[in-house]
Amino acid sequence: MHSVEEVQKISVLAPATGKVIGEIEETPVHEVPFFYQEARKAFGTWSSLAISERTGYLRKLKQLMVDEMDEIAKIISDDTGKVLTESIVADIMPTLDAINHIIKHAEKVLSRQKVKTPLLLIGKKSFIEYMPRGVVLVISPWNYPMQLAMVPMISALAGGNSVILKPSEVTPLVGKCIEDLFRRSGFPEGSVQVAHGGKEVGAAFTSGKPDYIFFTGSVRTGKIIQQQAAKDLIPTTLELGGKDPMIVFEDANLDRAVKAAAWGAFTNSGQVCMSAERLYVHRSIYGEFLGKLKKEVNSLQQGNDINSDVGSMTFPAQKDVVREQLDEALERGAKLETGLKPSDWKEGMFLPLTVITEVEQDMKIIQEESFGPLLPVVPFDTEEEAIEYANGTVYGLNASVWTQDKAKARRVASRLVSGAVVINDVLITVATMVCLSGEPRKAALADIILRQV
Repeated sequence: MHSVEEVQKISVLAPATGKVIGEIEETPVHEVPFFYQEARKAFGTWSSLAISERTGYLRKLKQLMVDEMDEIAKIISDDTGKVLTESIVADIMPTLDAINHIIKHAEKVLSRQKVKTPLLLIGKKSFIEYMPRGVVLVISPWNYPMQLAMVPMISALAGGNSVILKPSEVTPLVGKCIEDLFRRSGFPEGSVQVAHGGKEVGAAFTSGKPDYIFFTGSVRTGKIIQQQAAKDLIPTTLELGGKDPMIVFEDANLDRAVKAAAWGAFTNSGQVCMSAERLYVHRSIYGEFLGKLKKEVNSLQQGNDINSDVGSMTFPAQKDVVREQLDEALERGAKLETGLKPSDWKEGMFLPLTVITEVEQDMKIIQEESFGPLLPVVPFDTEEEAIEYANGTVYGLNASVWTQDKAKARRVASRLVSGAVVINDVLITVATMVCLSGEPRKAALADIILRQV
């Protein structure tokens, strides 16, 4: 497709070690029309297959991933800096569960369905039939580079669409791994293509007029993509940032809530859209809770070996965001409970797990997404105050409420401006975003994703 002279290479550095671990050929922008041409050609054949035939390919993909799980986990760990356990539990296993869900439910979800006909049209019959859109462009992020790429891909493919993936250039080895997995699973030529590169490549594909765009990433980039899509009347799904509050009432199970706060804030070094980024604790238990939290956080081991709890940051530019927020908070009188001030940070991508108190609601550390190992802890006095604090940002992705009073939990949850609320747990709503099976709510959301594309 291109001459040797035209090929640009992306060097790959392991975030945890700083060592060069590979290089990837960047897709030339002038080849974008060729990708769409191949995808549209493949769409005709792929969309004509029976749903059972399409899920047959997914079965092969799933089996290949199971057989090579250790190798895949190593690639994810090296490319992101996260620990091996997290690569398996939070990236590979949700993807496998999503494939399993689609294999099990796609036939029922996507088949033609008879529906009630209005009385005015008595004697007539009505049906809903779900049609594939065409070419689906998936632009995926670097924090969970396998799960957040493959789940929308397999959903689109099950629906009869052809797919072009533009994985994050921050974790290109995972993108290459995904490309290889689909190729070796025998998917027809052109039905799945992977384009490698940075924002120029992504912009070229976005303006290339796909039939649907599925983007996960920053609010800033999401706005740019939505603007371009609006010009071409292209439907989109955008999963953007979060600044999720965790509210702990005085009757909560403190030990469980402390462990949840530490995990919710610092898993994947805080690089989760649903991380607990703001912690509001009732004043009557604030001191005790903070003491337990500091002990828990200080017990966590950072590193990249098998015994480590928390890995490194992945994207160097994200360190600057964390530094800016922490510097502003400290300059305005906030207090470090764990961690170090940015001027004392060591070189490299491992940032101290930082708990900070005496923060104000208008600070950047409260108002802007951190996407790093920062956890501000704020006391509150009343239920009304906790709700006001939690709703006091422009974000509304996820939240959690901790109390043993079920009526209070539901009352507070219903007043939070949030796409999802967890009671006495954290983060698990990500399961509904990756089509995990097991509960009706999750199945319904998975079905919606299938039907969207």
